[in-house]
This record gives sequence, structure tokens and C-alpha cells, in this order.
Amino acid sequence: MQIEKLFNVKNKVVLITGGSRGLGEMIASAFAINKAKVYISSRKEKDCNNTAKSISEKYYNNCFSLPQDISRIDGIENLLKMFSSKENHLDILINNAGAVWGEPLEDFSEQGWDKIMDLNVKSMFFMIQKFLPMLKKNAIRESPSKIINVGSIDGINTPTYENYSYSVSKAAVHKLTKTLASKLIKSNIVCNAIAPGPFPSKMLGSAVAHDYTIISKKNPSSRVGLPEDIGGATIYLGSKASNYVVGETIICDGGLIASAGHDLTNM
Repeated sequence: MQIEKLFNVKNKVVLITGGSRGLGEMIASAFAINKAKVYISSRKEKDCNNTAKSISEKYYNNCFSLPQDISRIDGIENLLKMFSSKENHLDILINNAGAVWGEPLEDFSEQGWDKIMDLNVKSMFFMIQKFLPMLKKNAIRESPSKIINVGSIDGINTPTYENYSYSVSKAAVHKLTKTLASKLIKSNIVCNAIAPGPFPSKMLGSAVAHDYTIISKKNPSSRVGLPEDIGGATIYLGSKASNYVVGETIICDGGLIASAGHDLTNM
């Protein structure tokens, strides 16, 4: 039971949606530095290409760009065609693409509901559906394929921000993960989720003016997440080490959820 073998992802074929920045870029870098073959996809072609180039220049020239808008079914199908032209199987699918929307309850728009639910939940489901044959191709009991869905602690706890569709969508991601996991394991595909807490990103940064001081003070760990935090969690879920972990949502938040409770003092 050597650590090098237990957490080995070398030569694994990995596809990461929303991979051009933020958590997606951190995850892509983690797999690339450990010698996986990484494909990243995002809506903006220039950003996707630049990130893939940057990661490749740092780590073994093994990160490739597949820009595509997966908020639509035809975009997912186009991504599958692009990927299939380069690979005949997929070992690890990481569904990270997502968006957030915030508005007061009284003014919350239909667009703010539909856009978030479509990208965060609907697209995730159909990514899994369309890529299922590729995931099944090399999956065996001793070496199952992996699906990692990126949820959020907002889908577990109630956030103070008025991001109604986002919180609901992430709770749906966690439930979708569990529902699919019970079926996919029979095809030697292990499906789990990660619920990240605060990490430096454009999404969170837009809500706090990119000043993470207050958020860090409220976290029991006194900081926001680092690339190695999300990288470690995804490497674990993508490797042999997690083969017997099925349908779980792993919280990666520095202790925010664990420490949530009732403070009824006047202090």
C-alpha cells in the first residue's frame, strides 16, 4: 500500500469543465503536475487556450484546451466530438463549470434562476450522460473511472448572500451526485462531489471586492483555501485511494461547516 501507487494519477485522461480560471485552473494544475493528461474546457476560447498553455509550460506539456460553451446541449455534444477526436476513453471527468447570481428576493429575475440552474445542474447531468460511453470504455472494478462534481458549502449551509438559485443548484449537485453514484458504480464508475468553501476566485471575489480579510477572520482556519487544498481533495477522489468512497460530498472549507452553530452569547 505505497502512497505513490495509492494516489497515482499518472497518464490518467482528465477532462475539467470551467478549467480556465479559479478552482478549475487549480485542479488542472494539480493533475498536470502529477503527470495526468489534462483537458480543460471553458466558454471563452482565449482564456482557455492561455490557461492550457501556461499549465503545459509549467508541467510536462500535458494540458490541452477544448473551448466550448456547455450551457447548451449542442455545446456539450460539440465538446464530446472535440474530445473524441483526441482520445478514445476518459478516466476522470471533473464537472466544475458554474456561475452565480445574486439579487434581492423581491427582485430576483427569471433569468437569474434559469441561467444558474441550467449551467450548474442541467449541464452537469448532460455532461455525464453524453460522456458516459467514454467513461465506461476502460472502467474495471480494480481501476474504475471517476466523476467529481463540484458543489459548494452554500448547498449545505444557508448563506447570508441572496444567491437563491446558486444555493439551490449546489444542493441539487450534491443530491444528483448521490443519485447517479448508486447507478454508475455498477458500471465501475465512481461518482463523488466536493463542496468547496471560500477560495480566491473571480466568482467569490466579485462578492467581496477581492478582499478576503473578513472571510479569513470568520474561518476557523483563519484563511481562504489554497490550490493544494482543492488539488489534494480532487487528487484523492481521482485516484485509487477513493475507489471505495461512493456518492459522498467532501467538504473542503477550512472548518466553516463543522464549526457552524448557535452563538447565543452577548459577546
